[in-house]
Amino acid sequence: MTQDQKDRILAVLRAIPMPDGGADAVSRGMVSEIFVASGKAFFSLSVPASDAERFEGFRREAERRVGELDGIEAAMVALTAERKGGGMAARPPAAPRAAPAAPHPHHHPRPRPGTPPAASGPGPVVPRAAKPGIPGIARIVAVASGKGGVGKSTTAVNLALGLQSLGLKIGLLDADIYGPSVPRLLNLKGRPETVGGRTMVPLQAYGLKAMSMGFLVEEETPMIWRGPMVMSALTQMLREVEWGELDILVVDMPPGTGDAQLTMAQQVPLAGAVIVSTPQDLALIDARKGLAMFRKVEVPVLGIVENMSYFLAPDTGKRYDIFGHGGARAEAERLGVPFLGEVPIEMAIRESSDSGHPVMASDPDGPHAAVYREIARRTLASIEGVAAAAPQAPTIVFE
Repeated sequence: MTQDQKDRILAVLRAIPMPDGGADAVSRGMVSEIFVASGKAFFSLSVPASDAERFEGFRREAERRVGELDGIEAAMVALTAERKGGGMAARPPAAPRAAPAAPHPHHHPRPRPGTPPAASGPGPVVPRAAKPGIPGIARIVAVASGKGGVGKSTTAVNLALGLQSLGLKIGLLDADIYGPSVPRLLNLKGRPETVGGRTMVPLQAYGLKAMSMGFLVEEETPMIWRGPMVMSALTQMLREVEWGELDILVVDMPPGTGDAQLTMAQQVPLAGAVIVSTPQDLALIDARKGLAMFRKVEVPVLGIVENMSYFLAPDTGKRYDIFGHGGARAEAERLGVPFLGEVPIEMAIRESSDSGHPVMASDPDGPHAAVYREIARRTLASIEGVAAAAPQAPTIVFE
């Protein structure tokens, strides 16, 4: 990013009227460090948590105006209440607060249970059933792991293709903001087109609709973002993408139990999570943490996949349990969740993934594709089992 780009962005932000009638956002120190990569501008605006709704229109206007600057293709702006470091200017005393804006006619705030309607402060975590879904998407499934390097992204891509082979319409969201893998795994390049200057059109490969931060920035560009920026980017890739009609959106989560996982759990009604692990004890320790996190935020765990489960020597056919074997199956039994299957260590899986031709697409009738297809069948059965076990609304019968 050049200094000229930065100065022009700041000039635009100074010119946008503030919803509270106070001084401009730049002089009040509300603007974070600005990051520009591949024509995309990224920054956040610090506002009091209680004013987030009032500043939403300001955020959208900032995205629109910055996105119209020469040399800037689009802008991604997040609202955050976090003020630690990164401000563009020292923050003077706060301007007098204007009267609260009138609520939108269609906005119906949810009162906290047990408190009067006038109570203030953040509400409780939204129950899973009450979270707004994404139009056109029937179910959302997260593929997660407690640690990196267990083959989660390869599993997510082949699981998505396996579900598609069962006759379902499938989309794939790469939610790993810091290390997106889907562009390479599906051999997808280029920038998504936009509809109306805002809604992105997903790229497609092997019949899958896919979206990834890797489509928006160069592969070598590091994403040095704080939590609020990650949350905003994920929300936009979920809700500002023209997904169309999908039976299942598979989400390739980043490893661990951080902001991205919490954002997904709190923002959308997940049908469940698939946990990927390798057999050894260290990986299973981290897998337990991931499983516990999803349970804590009331997301069903659909099951565990044991990746790199065993190795078959190509010359002798002898089996070698390089990382041990059966640990994930035993863990699934201990925790009372389905065991979805075991994937061997196989050169063909690694080579096809690296070349952008996943084994489910390059050799759909082969033995390795059969493994993923069976995992897809068991995952689908687990989804349907969770749905069947969910509490049903009471039926009123008039006699």
